[in-house]
Amino acid sequence: MSRRLKLSLQIASDAKGLPAKSEFKTWAEAALQAGVKQAEITVRIVDAEEGQTLNRDYRGKDYATNVLTFTFDEDMPAIEGMPLLGDLVLCAPVVEREAAEQGKPLANHYGHLIVHGVLHLQGYDHIEDDEADEMEALETKILATFGITDPYAEEASADKAM
Repeated sequence: MSRRLKLSLQIASDAKGLPAKSEFKTWAEAALQAGVKQAEITVRIVDAEEGQTLNRDYRGKDYATNVLTFTFDEDMPAIEGMPLLGDLVLCAPVVEREAAEQGKPLANHYGHLIVHGVLHLQGYDHIEDDEADEMEALETKILATFGITDPYAEEASADKAM
């Protein structure tokens, strides 16, 4: 058992085919960067209604999205020895729909979104192009260790065709 990551899994959805808690934990652990000594993360799997409510209330966007990241200490100064704390909320119907539309295994899409969310918890972002390039490259590298193909490969091919 990892002493580096304490992961809690909450399932508030009747979704079928969810990965095991051990898979969520393995993906999250892999996304923790070298400077993170300890982390406590809650992963909550929700239905569309809760996903939409959270996205509307916290981001001002009135639709369910695939993953939301909530950092505990976003507006607090770093405290030496304090673990990385945060929550990831994944909307099962959106994740399922995207996986089907993208022709990828459901578990691989969950893996990508966990890695993506855990990187956000550590301050990575994709608002600016250079930040997006850095974050996407890191995601791709981490996912490759699990045999998960580059989730941005199709997007990159489309960009080159334009």
